Amino acid sequence: MTVAGADPSDPARASQADDARAAPGAGPARPRQPVIAVDAMGGDHAPAAIVAGAVAAFRQWGTRVVLIGRPGQIRPLLAEHGVLGEIRLVTAEDAVAMDEGALASWRRPRSSLAVACQLVHVGQATAVMSAGSTGAIVAIARLRLRNLPGVIRPALAVTLPTGPKPTVLIDAGAIADPKPEMLAQFAQLGSAYAEVAFGISKPRVGLLSIGSEPGKGNKLARRAYELLAGEPAHGAMAINFAGNVEGGDLLAGKVDVVVAEGFAGNVALKTIEGTAAFTAMQFRSALGGSRAARLGAMLARKELREMSSRFDAETYGGGALLGLEGAVVIAHGAATSKGAAAACRMAADMTSGQIDERIRERLGPQRQGHFLRRSERH
Repeated sequence: MTVAGADPSDPARASQADDARAAPGAGPARPRQPVIAVDAMGGDHAPAAIVAGAVAAFRQWGTRVVLIGRPGQIRPLLAEHGVLGEIRLVTAEDAVAMDEGALASWRRPRSSLAVACQLVHVGQATAVMSAGSTGAIVAIARLRLRNLPGVIRPALAVTLPTGPKPTVLIDAGAIADPKPEMLAQFAQLGSAYAEVAFGISKPRVGLLSIGSEPGKGNKLARRAYELLAGEPAHGAMAINFAGNVEGGDLLAGKVDVVVAEGFAGNVALKTIEGTAAFTAMQFRSALGGSRAARLGAMLARKELREMSSRFDAETYGGGALLGLEGAVVIAHGAATSKGAAAACRMAADMTSGQIDERIRERLGPQRQGHFLRRSERH
């Protein structure tokens, strides 16, 4: 089996293709170990930062990566890092720009992002990592990869730096106008992710709203509350629902999973990121304001480094698009090599932890169409 756009001079191509062969009718075989298809052209600092991050993941953790992009730009970078011939390169001359959205899925069918998703679709990779446009990634991934059985829509899960364990926020921007049934299912996807990624048993789930009382919120929130508080349908696992949570609770660690519709979830995430950046700037200014403050900062440098790392978005790798056949990790658009490496490792950990299997277990034997009437689908 070969992939359109693959670099014919790549010495690793044949062995990778052999891994992907399957018996007739059995569907595409998956590599025995996680293989991350990296969109080398996506991101503000691509391809240099993305290639450097993929190389770092390969060297530090043994993560198997496949780089997709323009050979004329990527080969010199691989040679610079001393790994030319060690990391597979698949050719894709087109790329999705950072200002392109969902329409890129139709405008750029041969982009590096589309080829990365296709590698997962045909079984030559287990996950996609990209720091490109979130809207384009979601649209192309949904077009190229099938939904898992029973999943209505995929959702974007991000990690909030709460303690002692992180909190999962889902959805953080994949679906702006969901149905209540989708929010109820997002709780299942987020619970599966919390179990696999952070080892949390029976994750507590909260619904983001404008008040803690059950009757607070718009029609969407009130109906979603009813579904989350009721018995799960069609054999799905029970949700450990803790009720509504407000914006001020997002970093309080009151729950393990916060369910939101994509519009509010994305606004909440960007607000947290902006507040963290502003606070860090003010903190640095205050610490350098006097001799005593500088001395105190020096004495507490270990604690300050730990706090800085905890609120650094690149520490967590990125967001996980859940509900598709194949893991998809969306790194921050401004990701440096550190963030790209963390995103590659996150994608490998997701497939090693068998997130797809856990989602199937949580959803039970249901099939798509049980949640929504035909007239409601779009």
